[in-house]
Amino acid sequence: MKLKQHVVLLCAVLLLLGLAKIFLLDSGDGSAARRRDLQAFRKMEAGLSLMQGARLNHTLQSPWEIASQWVGPREVYPEEAPELAAVLTALSQARVERADVGVKGTQLKALLVMEGGQKVVFKPKRYNRDHVVVGVKPYAGYDRHNGEVAAFHLDRILGFRRSPLVVGRNINLRTEIKPVAGEQLLATFLSQGNNTCFYGKCRDCRKNEPACGQGDVMEGSLMLWLPDTWPLQRHQSPWGRTYQEGKLARWEYDESFCSEVKKMPLYAAGPRLLDIMDAAVFDYLIGNGDRHSYESIRDDSGTSMIIMLDNGKSFGNPALDERSILAPLYQCCMIRVSTWNRLNLLRGGALSAAMRVSLAFDPIRPVLSEPHLAALDRRLAGVAGVVKQCVEAHGAENTLVEDRVNLPHP
Repeated sequence: MKLKQHVVLLCAVLLLLGLAKIFLLDSGDGSAARRRDLQAFRKMEAGLSLMQGARLNHTLQSPWEIASQWVGPREVYPEEAPELAAVLTALSQARVERADVGVKGTQLKALLVMEGGQKVVFKPKRYNRDHVVVGVKPYAGYDRHNGEVAAFHLDRILGFRRSPLVVGRNINLRTEIKPVAGEQLLATFLSQGNNTCFYGKCRDCRKNEPACGQGDVMEGSLMLWLPDTWPLQRHQSPWGRTYQEGKLARWEYDESFCSEVKKMPLYAAGPRLLDIMDAAVFDYLIGNGDRHSYESIRDDSGTSMIIMLDNGKSFGNPALDERSILAPLYQCCMIRVSTWNRLNLLRGGALSAAMRVSLAFDPIRPVLSEPHLAALDRRLAGVAGVVKQCVEAHGAENTLVEDRVNLPHP
């Protein structure tokens, strides 16, 4: 009987130790990793507020050259980027030299070339801020241009730095776009009442569903094109959806699916699987259920980052928390210690508060409605709940992990 009591007591102690590790930064323990993560968080806080109308204080390089030099295999922009506000300001104000139909895809967009030769992707406004996208699928509705802007700022706050730079902008379609538009794009312009509209060219682009400005002025988002020196490679996500009515992907019915993913060469070693966990958290927070594929910097080693590209299906319904987006996390039950530390520091309303500060810079502010900001805090609590369950089931040592060359097989 005593042996049984000792075993129960030992299990309780181990559980408490595991749960204590979840809140490692709250405890005030001073390990090197915790101090590093806390220092990175303080740097993020200090640089969160961007100066409106900022300009470069030198003319040795263009904003585009600076942004291009930031990109590396594991980040799109550095932890400390004092020129970030100036680059975003330039993106929101630079003259458009050429305009054409967007790159391939299902959603309406335009490809613009700014003065100095910088390519950007323009996504037009489709919904007002308080519009709620409803539907049975987590990827319903048009792309949300403001979601692209908000996702970039969330990427900064989470410390991932894997999203291309995005800024909001109001563009005069008549004076800024039509005079420099290519034939394919120009052919899709039309008028509805006093409003100038276009429908572009894409899989779901239709003449009877154009995007329209208010008069000639259209609000939208501009995403900075990554430099050609860092070519991208597309991968199908193991947790991608089938997009076929009545047909489930394996991960949707097989709770042991992660054990098979860990055997795949791309995910058996290196940081890629942990990047997928980060992306799942990111997508759950923004409500993006559409990352069926992902891009990485092209390499053969699998060590380059997953780029948080194409976040237009985000911030559609603040009342919907699509738990299936977290399937990689609750099926693999592993998350980076640094990611978990950052999430802990953003609990209790700190995440929405940080977003308010960061988004106050953008020219199309307010970028998000209050319900969407509140949803961020609620969803963060949901992520914490999943991690706690994983720790209880598998232990903190197996759930909270550092980057490693060989990830453990089940």
